[in-house]
Amino acid sequence: MQALENLTLAFFLAATIVQLAYWLGVFSRLALYRQPPPAQQPQEPISVIVCARNEAENLQKNLPSLLAQDYPDFEVIVVNDASTDKTLSVLLDFQRKNPKLRVVNLTTKINRGKKAALSKGIEAANFDLLFLTDADCRPASDQWLSFMQPFVKGRVKVGLGYSPYLRATGVLNAFIRFETVYSAIQYFSFAFAGLPYMGVGRNLAYRKSLFVQHGGFATHTEVTSGDDDLFVNEVADSRNTRVVLSPDTFVFSTPKSSWRGYYRQKTRHLSTGARYKLKHKLLLGLISGSHFGHYMSGIALAFFFELEMIVIINYLARMGVVSLMYYWILRKLRDPWLLPWVPLFDALYILYYLLFTPALFKTKEPWT
Repeated sequence: MQALENLTLAFFLAATIVQLAYWLGVFSRLALYRQPPPAQQPQEPISVIVCARNEAENLQKNLPSLLAQDYPDFEVIVVNDASTDKTLSVLLDFQRKNPKLRVVNLTTKINRGKKAALSKGIEAANFDLLFLTDADCRPASDQWLSFMQPFVKGRVKVGLGYSPYLRATGVLNAFIRFETVYSAIQYFSFAFAGLPYMGVGRNLAYRKSLFVQHGGFATHTEVTSGDDDLFVNEVADSRNTRVVLSPDTFVFSTPKSSWRGYYRQKTRHLSTGARYKLKHKLLLGLISGSHFGHYMSGIALAFFFELEMIVIINYLARMGVVSLMYYWILRKLRDPWLLPWVPLFDALYILYYLLFTPALFKTKEPWT
């Protein structure tokens, strides 16, 4: 019994140390990051690409904000991915009123997900610099293109933007926003550390020439998701990738309103993680394992070995660091309302791991 206690204690202390190392050594890069102002330079033409399948209502709400960007030379390409609602008629109506809008109409759904539709949109793009977003997304301001474009220049071929979810009432909304922030903490911080491993297609920029050079989505066409994170995981490196975090470049999206819808969405997205590069999987696995191990071994020490004081001291040490980092990061990401939720959701994340880890090993994905 003593050996088991010592082993559990050693695991708890090791997990806590690993967590503190990540928060202080890696995630602090985001907390302390200061976004420089965009450089004054000639503005390069941009192709904004949106894939839409049965998105008539969202396009009515959000397409005007894309077309109204304060930028001298850009086009908005919307790919109608074999919609069965009024998506096409909505797009044609917008197109008659705004010459910046171009419509690519696909009459047959080629495959699951949006990779085929996105590839068609990229093929139709007139310009090399591509900005990607979704039909249910809306830029925070008309400066999205103007503020983000200057950072994707020269050797920088990939621009990682932030796409938060809109704030609403309820625990589900708060948790979705928390999970979005926590994911952003990881992939932005690793990008700052020279290890970019993913981006989010709701707010992502890259070069058409880069897409063509790497054969598009050829290495993972059979995977429903991954048009954003798997592509970035394949092509991004420490030299060609830049994070852009000006609040004017944020692109907001409406989150799922039901737990079932959220579960299906996350299962589909997380299933791409098994295809990340090995170094990324190991680093991310260490984050998840140490986070899970900190809580589970701490619970075991407190309930079975009566080492509550050691657990409390280590918990408070870690939570103090985590809360401080979240304080700075949430201010930077313009969602300070989440701060009171941090201790609860940080602990409940062990249930998230238990629920979604099997998605990493699924071979079939839901078609939504």
